[in-house]
Amino acid sequence: MSKTNPTIQFLIVLIAVLGLLFFIHVALLRSSGFPPYGNMLVWSYLVNGLLAAAIFILLYVFRKKLKNSIGFLFMAGSFLKFIVFFIVFYPSYKIDGDMNKLEFAAFFVPYAICLILETVFTAKMLQKMS
Repeated sequence: MSKTNPTIQFLIVLIAVLGLLFFIHVALLRSSGFPPYGNMLVWSYLVNGLLAAAIFILLYVFRKKLKNSIGFLFMAGSFLKFIVFFIVFYPSYKIDGDMNKLEFAAFFVPYAICLILETVFTAKMLQKMS
C-alpha cells in the first residue's frame, strides 16, 4: 500500500477505522441498554470523518506551497472542528442543561480517532518532505 497516493491511503484507513469503531460503539451502547443511535452518534461520526478527510486533503494539496505553515493549518483544522462542535452538537447536548458521558463520548470518540489519524498521516507527510 506504500505506492498508493497518501490521500487515498488516509481515506481508506479513516473509513475502515471509523466504520469499525462505529459498529463497536453501537454494540456497546446496545449491550448496555442505551439507545444505540442516540446523542447524534451517526452525525458525529459522519461530520468528524468528513472534516478529517477535508482537512487532510487540503493539507496534502498545499503541502509544498505552504510547507512552513502546515502546523498552523493543522491547528486551524482542529479549531474548525471545535467551531462545528459548538454550532452543531453542543446545543443539542446542552438542551437539558447537562452534557452527560454518553453525549460526550458520542462526539469525543470519533473526534479523537480522527485527530490521531490526521496527526499520524500528517507527520508521515512531513517526514517525506524533509
